[in-house]
Amino acid sequence: QVQLMESGGGSVQAGGSLRLSCAASRYTYSPYCMAWFRQAPGKEREGVARISTLSGATYYADSVRGRFTISRDNAKNTLYLQMSSLKPEDTAVYYCAASPATPAWCASATGYEYTYRGQGTQVTVSS
Repeated sequence: QVQLMESGGGSVQAGGSLRLSCAASRYTYSPYCMAWFRQAPGKEREGVARISTLSGATYYADSVRGRFTISRDNAKNTLYLQMSSLKPEDTAVYYCAASPATPAWCASATGYEYTYRGQGTQVTVSS
């Protein structure tokens, strides 16, 4: 069982930056697909970005491409989401998720069908 815990959320003004972290409870030997999702009040959950731990390939939602960067530190077993040029519409609870998966699965994964999920961290962007 892998436990995921997000941190790094907070309040920031529009145009600012935040870096979210997602620490895994144990070393993950298998190839994984790791992802960030977000959900704003009254809105559907949205996939933000994902990364294959084997290939390193990354994928982004159109709404964040060019502003957000997903990365992983294998030594620390931690997933990151660097968010820049933040907008009020980025306000949401951000969740990380992970599944043992091949790079091919990660490339085509567009839903929320991940084995492990964190509890979320709030990001609030004020105008």
